[in-house]
Amino acid sequence: MFFGRVRLCKKYFSARNICVLSTRWSSNRNVLKLKDRGMYQDVFPLNSNHEIVDLLKRGDQCVYAGFDPTADSLHVGNLLVLVNLLHWQRAGHRVVVLLGGATGLIGDPSGRSSARPALSEEEVERNTRAIRDNVERIFSNHRRFLWTPNVDLPEVRFVNNLEWYGSLSAVRLVATAGRHARMAAMLSRHSVQARLSSEAGMSFAEFCYQLFQAYDWLELARRWGCRFQVGGSDQMGNMVSGHDLVSRVAGTPVYALTVPLVTTEAGDKFGKSAGNAVWLDPGRTSPFELYQFLVRVRDSDVERMLKLFTFKPLASVAALMELHQAQPEQRTAQKRLAEQVTLLVHGEEGLRSAREVSAALYEGSLEALARLSTAAMGQVLRGAELRELPLRAGATVLDVAMQARCFPSEGDARRIIGAGGFYVNHQRACNTEEVLSRAAHVLPNNVTLLRVGKKNYYIVKWLT
Repeated sequence: MFFGRVRLCKKYFSARNICVLSTRWSSNRNVLKLKDRGMYQDVFPLNSNHEIVDLLKRGDQCVYAGFDPTADSLHVGNLLVLVNLLHWQRAGHRVVVLLGGATGLIGDPSGRSSARPALSEEEVERNTRAIRDNVERIFSNHRRFLWTPNVDLPEVRFVNNLEWYGSLSAVRLVATAGRHARMAAMLSRHSVQARLSSEAGMSFAEFCYQLFQAYDWLELARRWGCRFQVGGSDQMGNMVSGHDLVSRVAGTPVYALTVPLVTTEAGDKFGKSAGNAVWLDPGRTSPFELYQFLVRVRDSDVERMLKLFTFKPLASVAALMELHQAQPEQRTAQKRLAEQVTLLVHGEEGLRSAREVSAALYEGSLEALARLSTAAMGQVLRGAELRELPLRAGATVLDVAMQARCFPSEGDARRIIGAGGFYVNHQRACNTEEVLSRAAHVLPNNVTLLRVGKKNYYIVKWLT
């Protein structure tokens, strides 16, 4: 299979580059080495490392990860699985991204204390397209900006499990997959046990979810010889069900690998269910917000995050951490992490925008602030108040603050401004009688940014 693909690519490469491609991949196929980066939490079956390494070194393998379209964007909790798939692609393996157009209608109970809200077929179809856009953009950005060797990467295959469930009857599914599923094993899954003992209980549809995910793997094994599945650590129960089904029906050894979950400081999982999602779609979480989320990573976590979410060699990560520890207040490691991940998710333009907005808001750069459009400011400063005002001759700091409704009363305004808690374009304005002028206080984009305290922003767009 591998050499067949190389022959198809001859029109793109010289003979020398094809030789380099073959040699490079054959010597770096062992993605299990990613354990050195902390990439894998569990491997199933247990004690199968040696046979997995032998299989990986023998030739290109097929690996897949599934994503249910329960929202119109993936989130940072899904990103590590995608990064792991990129490592497989870099090693010359075949990657399949499974979109759950059918399973999204059922809802995975893993990690949930209650059933997912039911989605219509139209919602699932729309979400499926959006998630595919997320993943395609990330793989494209990786190829364009983060992959430097003079060899191409294997193409990613996208497949929607509605392709087989759309024509598969319930009787056929039960007669094939259901015949090989064992109730004791299905009932023993942690996700099932947790829900059965809860007040909410578990529906039959949710209980059957693991059977559907298992059948997905069987279908991919039949179609493309897919012997590896990657997922979050909360997916291990479903993946074991798939392992058991494929092993019994196809008689082929298959392997499940989980990546660690990305958690908050309190140990909570990042994701839409937890209500704290950092989305991968720029319409839901801007490049600036993703960038700042990563810049704020704790010092105790940043080395681990660099190993997991970037493609920097481990020696480079160690050198970066030495530099960071010399001046931790500079947040050098966090900024490198933010740059690499933002570039992967949003490309060069997204990274440029994130840097520019960060400079405008947190580094006090008036030049960067002046380049931001009103719309960009509003998107970045979510919750900021937008005011459209005429700039009258002789208007004072107090006049503008009150017109922009920055304070509930004039007394509050005088007290806070006098105490140094009011800013005009990042400059502290302590004199309530200072006159604002177009030359001194209005940026070239016809905007003035007001701030009360540390977090309360007001955008004034001046009417001409």
